[in-house]
Amino acid sequence: MTGGSSVETLLEALPYIRQFHGQTIVIKYGGSAMRDEQLMEAFATDVVLLKYVGLNPVIVHGGGPEITEYMERLGMEVKFVEGLRVSDEQTVEVAKMVLLGKINSDILTRISRHGQPAVGLGGEDGRLFEVRPAAQADKVGFVGEIERVNVGVIDHIAADYVPVIASVGTDREGRSYNVNADEAAGKVAAAMGAHKAIFLTDVVGWLAAPPDEASRISQATVGELTGALESIEGGMRPKLSACVEAIGGGVEAAHIIDGRQPHSLLLELFTDAGIGTKITA
Repeated sequence: MTGGSSVETLLEALPYIRQFHGQTIVIKYGGSAMRDEQLMEAFATDVVLLKYVGLNPVIVHGGGPEITEYMERLGMEVKFVEGLRVSDEQTVEVAKMVLLGKINSDILTRISRHGQPAVGLGGEDGRLFEVRPAAQADKVGFVGEIERVNVGVIDHIAADYVPVIASVGTDREGRSYNVNADEAAGKVAAAMGAHKAIFLTDVVGWLAAPPDEASRISQATVGELTGALESIEGGMRPKLSACVEAIGGGVEAAHIIDGRQPHSLLLELFTDAGIGTKITA
């Protein structure tokens, strides 16, 4: 990159930095961005930069492939229904071990190494997530839907640190549940009244039919999205549902972006073109 283009990039970013200063940005971290070494480092530097220029990043993560890998090592059956992992009590224990003991810790280490202290949270910390059994509990077992987000816990941490939240939670009787990370991010964004909710995934955005990368929908409204949801299957459905949830809670815009592209977070936030799908009310 030449000096001139570097300056142009900074000048293009400046109005967005000014606009977003002091605003909360909830980031659902997942896909290749959470498994590829270079992308993991790029994500950590992006988050640190956001904090340094005055934004308030809050990270929510899952860890589906890693949970599957550990379940297979232990000889456990891996099964999904409508994008949700079928979970008995043993599955939830493995999920907690992987999400909190490994993935959350790894994210904290990377962010801290780039100069910004971060604090890990599970849904059970400070009763952050109060959950109830999911509507499909008879099919998926111990999968929970979030009833309430204790925003005070996040605000307390976010004043000085980057909160990194793992998608597990407990009900009022103290039983643990798997929680879909996309749903958790949408609920957190809505509860916090975040300025934006950003979902990193392994496609370029929401794709029209036929679903190829050339058919990326760059902008859409919640109305258009709600009308299309019934016909959408697979992993994109919970992401789009979470976008609807976030905007219904007052979030200005939700973005689905390609986490396979290094620094996709900065490109979506701080450039005129953006790179994913932006959904607004």
